[in-house]
Amino acid sequence: MTDRITALDLPAGELSADTLKYFDVCREKLGMVPNVLQAYTFDETKLRAFTAMYNDLMLADSGLSKLEREMIAVVVSSINKCYYCLTAHGAAVRQLSGDPELGELLVMNFRAADLSDRHRAMLLFAEKMTEQPSKLDAADREALRAVGFTDRDIFDISSTAAFFNMTNRVASGIDMRPNSEYSAQSR
Repeated sequence: MTDRITALDLPAGELSADTLKYFDVCREKLGMVPNVLQAYTFDETKLRAFTAMYNDLMLADSGLSKLEREMIAVVVSSINKCYYCLTAHGAAVRQLSGDPELGELLVMNFRAADLSDRHRAMLLFAEKMTEQPSKLDAADREALRAVGFTDRDIFDISSTAAFFNMTNRVASGIDMRPNSEYSAQSR
């Protein structure tokens, strides 16, 4: 695997002490600085905007578990065929679920996975939001409510799916490559 992060030649800029500290936390917790963060180092303002949104969606308090948010990331990324996000978030699903097979099933075809009604409804919504967002309607939201999601949860499902649709397109557009460490994690 190459050590290339993206297909673009955007040299890293000067990073603040806060950003360098954040990268140290990444190294401590993950054993690496994810390439998605390194790809933004040419513009610290963009890096901070990305990390603020990511951390809010994926780590802040929510009625969705961390695993559920990662499951959405994988299913959206599977539809969009985003190599970076499938590799990184597939590893997260494997790690959080303790089930390597689940991570692979979500990458390949979430319908083949043995999912709860809650998770199936959530992923069907994320799929429709990715493929046919203009066709979402009250019945789609009601299907989520029927399996126990609150309106706040529906907002979080929608926001997470939307974020990964955006990041998948950026990652594909710049040919972002995942850190090699992700491929071997939690197998």
